[in-house]
Amino acid sequence: MISWVPLLACAVMGWIFSAGLPQQLPIGLMDQDHSALSRQLARFLDATPGLKLTASYDDTVQATQALRRTDVYAVVSIPADFSRQVKLGQAAQVTLLHNAQLGTHSGLIQRDVRTAVATLSAGVEMSARNKRGQPALLTRVAMEPIQTQMETLFNVSLNYEQFLGAALIPALLHILAMTAGAWSVGRELRDATLGQWLGDTPSLTGAVAALFGKLSWPFLSLGLVATASLVGLTWGRGWHPGGSLVWVMLALIGLQALSLVMGAVVAAGTLSLRLALSATGFITAPAFAFSGVGFPLQSMPLLARGWAELLPYTHYMRLQIEQLQMAAPLRYSINSMVGLWLATGLLAGLTALLLVRAAHHPQSWGIR
Repeated sequence: MISWVPLLACAVMGWIFSAGLPQQLPIGLMDQDHSALSRQLARFLDATPGLKLTASYDDTVQATQALRRTDVYAVVSIPADFSRQVKLGQAAQVTLLHNAQLGTHSGLIQRDVRTAVATLSAGVEMSARNKRGQPALLTRVAMEPIQTQMETLFNVSLNYEQFLGAALIPALLHILAMTAGAWSVGRELRDATLGQWLGDTPSLTGAVAALFGKLSWPFLSLGLVATASLVGLTWGRGWHPGGSLVWVMLALIGLQALSLVMGAVVAAGTLSLRLALSATGFITAPAFAFSGVGFPLQSMPLLARGWAELLPYTHYMRLQIEQLQMAAPLRYSINSMVGLWLATGLLAGLTALLLVRAAHHPQSWGIR
């Protein structure tokens, strides 16, 4: 659980997001018009890199069943009078049926379908204006008198591997590290071997040394896995971030160290491996959801925002985004780095104190 399993899990996670950007999402078409214009729209949809027309349906019942079976992620419905309304100069409507529960799929499909429909609509309008003798340049200005200029500052290519895969791997290692810390200390309590581990007359210095020895192996192993994963996701994939990769690496190793002592302090404080593992799941499993990557921190309720700020993963992700995505100066990331390592030292000292206290109460050992 601290060697090949984390390495395999990180490799699988990286492989899942290796495509970078979802392409060729399967969609269906319900063409009730069967005109040259509707076939042209179908060609536009299929030519969009993010979409792939994989099925055609005759009615809404078939389309709904396909969506429920997830044979396709969306269905584009073209009404029977589509071409006639366009020729009469009336507004024709194309309906997109999509499953909004699949948020990523739905958002990408909506964007690409809008682009394809807008391209066809613009072509129809320009052709009609040109036939009336309006110059092409004047036509373009008349169709879009106010233009929006959008500049993507970070993650220009919208690469899911670089912002989502790179965020999930540290979250996975965070879970494994805290579990390893809780298990390493908790099993000494569960098996009633705490006295053998700490000695007959445990001292604070001895407890610190024993804790360091106990957690050194998972720290080294998970630290190597974290380093290999970070280097593989960046340099290994041809991504050379503008920020400091070394700074992110130190923070990621700091997150592993803090996670280990978090698990250890919970085990030493509760004197129960079962409670320690339960607390580990409670703290680490939802950490990604509260980190601000999937849902904006500023939009969370006050209590949720406060809980997010207490979680170390939130602060690590802030540092990682600042360095890997935004190429921010190091001074913006100093607080997060200092906080991770300072919290590690403080919790390690607290764990040692709790272990010394537990050593003087052998009646509490063996609790499952």
